Amino acid sequence: MKTHVEFCSDKFPAYPGEDEEVNPGIWGKRLAEFISAGLRSRGIAAREPGAEDWGWMVEIENEAFPLWIGCANYEEYPDGFLCFVEPSKPFVRRFFRKIPTEAQVQAVTQALDSLLSSEPSIRDIRWWTEEEFNSPGA
Repeated sequence: MKTHVEFCSDKFPAYPGEDEEVNPGIWGKRLAEFISAGLRSRGIAAREPGAEDWGWMVEIENEAFPLWIGCANYEEYPDGFLCFVEPSKPFVRRFFRKIPTEAQVQAVTQALDSLLSSEPSIRDIRWWTEEEFNSPGA
């Protein structure tokens, strides 16, 4: 499943002092707010972003398993960003059962792709599987 997306944009600069809420040099709150609002406008129940040490998390309401999008700047490019949808695997284990994730994750990634593609200031969108992202030269 393609769950990691990188892109470039000047639309999401850091808020003053934002890196005090996460780690130094990390930002993405404006992006997470954009994603949260954009997903809600597309019928996906996204919560307001929350700070994590690695960036910003947008939780998606989902009874079967935790579903969320991580957002942060991407140091590969001066105006780069990376988002990733979790879970990134087609199944999760819960109470000794395998729960399929693909349908819910695909709905979120399709809505996210539509949202990013509809914003003129976002360019160079590239989707990856988790394996491709973690082993770019393989």
